[in-house]
Amino acid sequence: MTDFTRRALVQGGTALGAASALTGPALLDWAKAWAQNAAWKPEKGATLSMLRWKYFVQSEDEAFVKLIDAFTKATGVKVNIARESYEDVQPKASVAANTGTGPDIFWGLYSLPHLFPQKCVDMTDVADYLGKKYGGWVDSAVKYGKSGNKWIAVPICYSGALINYRLEASKKAGFSKFPDKTDAMLEYAKAMKAQGTPGGMALGHASGDGNTWVHWALWAHGGQTVDAKDKVIINSPETVKALEFAKTLNSHSIAGTASWNDGSNNKAFLAKEVHWTNNGISIYVAAQNSAKDVAADMDHAYFPIGPVGKVTELHLMYPALAMTYTKYPQACKALIAFMLEADNFNPWIQSAKGYLTHCLNAYDKNPVWTADPKNTPYRDVAKRSLTAGGLGSVGEKAATAIADFIVVDMFANYATGREDAKGAIAIAERQLKRIYR
Repeated sequence: MTDFTRRALVQGGTALGAASALTGPALLDWAKAWAQNAAWKPEKGATLSMLRWKYFVQSEDEAFVKLIDAFTKATGVKVNIARESYEDVQPKASVAANTGTGPDIFWGLYSLPHLFPQKCVDMTDVADYLGKKYGGWVDSAVKYGKSGNKWIAVPICYSGALINYRLEASKKAGFSKFPDKTDAMLEYAKAMKAQGTPGGMALGHASGDGNTWVHWALWAHGGQTVDAKDKVIINSPETVKALEFAKTLNSHSIAGTASWNDGSNNKAFLAKEVHWTNNGISIYVAAQNSAKDVAADMDHAYFPIGPVGKVTELHLMYPALAMTYTKYPQACKALIAFMLEADNFNPWIQSAKGYLTHCLNAYDKNPVWTADPKNTPYRDVAKRSLTAGGLGSVGEKAATAIADFIVVDMFANYATGREDAKGAIAIAERQLKRIYR
């Protein structure tokens, strides 16, 4: 593929052009030049429909709509966008894959394309083009995007799941910053609750917040759902240690977390009901608009290191896939490639204010990561993240396990006292063995 203009090469070829990203008529001129020279030519009369997750940062969605509008004006391809909650994208994609009808493109979570890899359009040419142009893909994105040697989806971005915490309450409890070890985190949670400023993390069916922290806790203590050969190994002393940690942590947390969804902790934090939780940067963005005192008195931290002695974070991957039933595969490829070109992606992630983290290395230099030091931890989440399968594969089975909240439910069952450790693990083990048989 050729570049389109010298300006596009300078501004669009690297993330260095982020501060001078194209807007208005200049962006449309660039988009038209891009469409004229792109390798993917939309089919005659093509129209596309896309189902994406419902935004948490309004300015991100507004920038996304502008991007889509530029694509339509440049190519003539109308794109209809529908938005659903995290929890609803996966089942609707599964139904569409089984029935052969539905949106052309799904932009969902984690291992979504691996639920039906044979129903995904081959995106290898798009992924190879973008990787070559923008400094290569981070390792975890490659694992999510590829099935064997074929790219079945294009990793658009991550949303970092980090610790959001209040500063003054932490100092009052004796902590100048959020702890970086799991043992110290328990002491922190205990002290915070004792002074009436508790925190909490979701133990309900929260696709983002629930899955991210329980997988971190499991891996931080050496537990795994499966081994490298996808053999179920959840029943282990390490899993018991992880469950005991989570139960203790939950005992020092606010009540009611077993019913939390992905929006619950946001509301509680902004309402000053909790003073620490795990979340994307959306709490901070919302606070800057509606609770400036909270924004000034909060910061972000990586998850603490557990007994295994290394980073064990799980962050939210957002892959985009096109279904093989689409009548317009070339239009789908053109749109997804267009989304990740620098002249589009740089202003888009700036508008997301840190909520979206890139998977292509060139975008490390986007100014959104350094303009506000509180944003900086979110820059590297794609590089830090493990994948949904843990030690195992990231394919259909791992996708099913995380979509079914097996690990979340195991932790919730024990932390809330519904089951003892043996019973909670046994339930998870049965479910995992059905999936991994």
